[in-house]
Amino acid sequence: MNRDAAGDAVVEAGWQKVRDDGRVRPELLEAAYAEPRLRRLFPWTGMGELHFSRCTEQRWTWDIPYIQPAAGGTYWVSGPLRSETVGPAATAQEAIAMVVERLPAGCGPAFVGTPEELAAHEAATQQSDEG
Repeated sequence: MNRDAAGDAVVEAGWQKVRDDGRVRPELLEAAYAEPRLRRLFPWTGMGELHFSRCTEQRWTWDIPYIQPAAGGTYWVSGPLRSETVGPAATAQEAIAMVVERLPAGCGPAFVGTPEELAAHEAATQQSDEG
């Protein structure tokens, strides 16, 4: 991918923004950030949910499961589409493990750009690998 120190800084800034907005439980953020495969993806939030994107700019990718808060400090893992569910998780660590198990092949680090630019990059990379 197109990842370098500048790309790392963009992703790290995304993690800081998610921490600062306060919509995601701190223990979930800590567990997600501690997982190297998730830390290199771009985080974003919606309705208290923690999402992960393979690119750094909106509209983010929707090909990775996401984590929702549930009652009693538990979690629910869904996705990658809103109509798909993975299941309940008793702890943040369990929810993170459920997401990691379902990461797309070759996932990460996050591509600096939009989903369309990521798709074009992947198509060009695939063509050059085949040629």
